[in-house]
Amino acid sequence: MSAPVPASETEVYLDHNATTPVAEPVAQRMWPHLTHQFGNPSSATRRGRAAAAAVDRARQELAALIGAEPDEIVFTSGGTEASNLALRGAAAGAGCRRVLTSPLEHPATTAPLEHLRTRDGWTVHTLDVDAGARIDPDSTPGTELGLGTLILAHNEVGTVQPAAAFSEAVHRAGGLVHIDAAQAVGKIPVDVREIGADLLSVAGHKLYGPQGVGALWVRRGTALAPVLRGAGQERGLRPGTENVAGIVGLGAAAALAAEELRRGTAAQVRLRELLWSLLSAGAPALVRISPPAGCLPNTLMVAQPGTVGQEVLDAAEGVAASTGSACHAGVHAPSASLLAMGVDPRTAVGALRLSLGRSTTESEVRTAAEALCAALRRASG
Repeated sequence: MSAPVPASETEVYLDHNATTPVAEPVAQRMWPHLTHQFGNPSSATRRGRAAAAAVDRARQELAALIGAEPDEIVFTSGGTEASNLALRGAAAGAGCRRVLTSPLEHPATTAPLEHLRTRDGWTVHTLDVDAGARIDPDSTPGTELGLGTLILAHNEVGTVQPAAAFSEAVHRAGGLVHIDAAQAVGKIPVDVREIGADLLSVAGHKLYGPQGVGALWVRRGTALAPVLRGAGQERGLRPGTENVAGIVGLGAAAALAAEELRRGTAAQVRLRELLWSLLSAGAPALVRISPPAGCLPNTLMVAQPGTVGQEVLDAAEGVAASTGSACHAGVHAPSASLLAMGVDPRTAVGALRLSLGRSTTESEVRTAAEALCAALRRASG
């Protein structure tokens, strides 16, 4: 087995939508729970009580970030489990087997929806989206619904959806609303009361917390059946001994995100727009896919028609980023989300997702732009 390849110290990391580094204050809060503070929160011992108190603190910190009450937070192993619990748990008690969604959803949503469709006979209604990856909530089909589920901020393009209007439309049709906020929480203000949903998913590693931990916000009074069966942890909705260190990390990351959001996101928007300016000047054929407004402040998706995104990134030495396509057996397939937006397949297969982070500097943006422009020129030559 080959040894892991360490990231270069000079690498410009523009893949923060894939995962963020664990922030130093977060790691510091986690460390004692990975070492000497090893209690089980369900235990009545001194260590067990300390662990339970640490979990309670994290619950309060995450609740404060999203405008929730602490007892509405259910900790999970990540955003995927949270979305599965939301959709499959809510579907178990639904009287109507129709769900409304968009063509932009993450596999954490599309896979459980496919499960509901094939195993339980649900009908899936999919809204259209415009060229900016934005849904029209007024186009909701005039029919009764059991569920509605929507990604709040798109993980590739960065578009922020009109989630409050979507929630209102689904509620009018009698359904419960789930919002996948994994990519949004920590990057933009998220308030569950303003959104008006019933369920909302969070992923720790998208907001400078650890991987392997997340949460589901469950509005008080929302009927939800557990997907896993076991003991009574997390109000019986997520059995199993809590990942105390991970939960502490998520809470610390939420508290840190609240401070960062108070400072605003103008600096990150400025760097994103600088990156676009440099790229468009150095590669005039480049197309901007992410909308300049109504978008995550850190996200820029671009594409050069006739190129393959992964080949461009392979040639852009020292830049870590993602593409908008998947490769299967050597064949590059464009993102389904981009096709739903009406992006030409020749352009979509060349998509590059460049996502900045809190620590991204202007120097790094300029370095990355130079490397990417050189790679784009080679790809088109």
